Amino acid sequence: MEVKKLTLRNVGRFSDLEIPLAPLENLNSNVTVFVGNNGSGKTSILRSLATSLSWLVSRIQSDKSAGSPIPELAIKNGKNSAAMAVDAFCFTGNPDNPDAEGYSDEENYFSWMVAKARKGRKGEFKSEYSGAKALADHYRTSLSKDETASLPLMAFYSVERVVLDIPLKIKDKHTFLQLDGYDKSLSQGVDFRRFFEWFREREDSENESGLSDDILDQLRSVLKEDEDTWKRLNELKASSKDRQLTAVRSAIYKFMPEFSNLRVRRKPRLHMSIDKNGEAFDVAQLSQGEKSLMALIGDIARRLAVMNPALQNPLEGDGIVLIDEVDMHLHPQWQRSLINQLTATFPNCQFVLTTHSPLVISDSKNVLTYLIDGDDLKQLKPLYGEDANTVLLDIMDTDIRNKDINIQLNDLLDAIHDADLTLAHQLLKGLEEELPETNLELTKARLLLRKKELRKKEFRSAKNQ
Repeated sequence: MEVKKLTLRNVGRFSDLEIPLAPLENLNSNVTVFVGNNGSGKTSILRSLATSLSWLVSRIQSDKSAGSPIPELAIKNGKNSAAMAVDAFCFTGNPDNPDAEGYSDEENYFSWMVAKARKGRKGEFKSEYSGAKALADHYRTSLSKDETASLPLMAFYSVERVVLDIPLKIKDKHTFLQLDGYDKSLSQGVDFRRFFEWFREREDSENESGLSDDILDQLRSVLKEDEDTWKRLNELKASSKDRQLTAVRSAIYKFMPEFSNLRVRRKPRLHMSIDKNGEAFDVAQLSQGEKSLMALIGDIARRLAVMNPALQNPLEGDGIVLIDEVDMHLHPQWQRSLINQLTATFPNCQFVLTTHSPLVISDSKNVLTYLIDGDDLKQLKPLYGEDANTVLLDIMDTDIRNKDINIQLNDLLDAIHDADLTLAHQLLKGLEEELPETNLELTKARLLLRKKELRKKEFRSAKNQ
């Protein structure tokens, strides 16, 4: 399933906006990124898409269930009503015979609209959910025929996604059926409590069919001299690995290669542990960026695993993932590789992202990038290979350094260019008092000033001769 287009009418600051999402006919990508200043409407776009998709999720779960309504505060100021419309594509034919007679391509397209009028006002838009119902019926029919049929993930991760809630005690017994993959997926985002509970249950089942990590740890010292027996025990452990847990672990390790051996520990208290460069840590001890990334990737992988029980690799399940401020809390090195990692780890998911980072949008090929410009969107040219400073200046309208320092540096360069050496020395001295001696721009200015002084000296010598 793919969302082809989102249309907004009187939503937030947008009066009439149509947003085609990747992939496009001329752009083979599954990633759409929105950039813009704070308050430009990036989050409104993601929330609108989440609201629209909630009606499909609800109808998949129950034929007459309702999705999320449009909040009245989301209606554009001065307008009586608002609407959000989605155009989606999903192949509903026989995958073994896609060209079967009597099958039309129109059956692959589904549209629906969510509308809302202010209290006491008459709205100009009307909700229409027939497309969502028809697409939901397709998935419900598939599940009725085969209880292991795959479902598409639909998830929204807001800026509040980084809270790690690891329960010390699990009082209630939870189910982890396919439809549970939709639990709060468009309203809460990362549900680390549920992730922990799911992981613990799967790990307990895994250990029942093989050897637990605790037992292997105890045997390691006893059998360290018996390599053949130790090798055989590890082979037995590998063969008993839970496929869904393996998918989740591999997703996290792919993003964070210095990490390994994610597991639940019960001593000295119940907690989740992970090895970083060979040293064991309580997950709660990790940095905010590490926790944020692990929680995000773990939640996506866990939901895909739950919703694709028959896939050999559940990470290859399809879905639509919305992430607000995808660069939040991440080191620049992780920002650079983030989109490539997302698409490599979850190849069949469609991603819609927002970011403030030039590194996110300049380090990946074939990304559909929109700049929010007032009430309109501007599709940007490919930014792959552009340096971060260029993106900051040209796309994000942001100086590459402190504004006051930038003005002083420009004044210094102008004085050097105009051969006003007295003024140049004064400006250089002032900057040297504020900046480190090794500052690159100051080093360049000193060289330029020295060259200008030598040329002026040579000119005077030649004139005196």
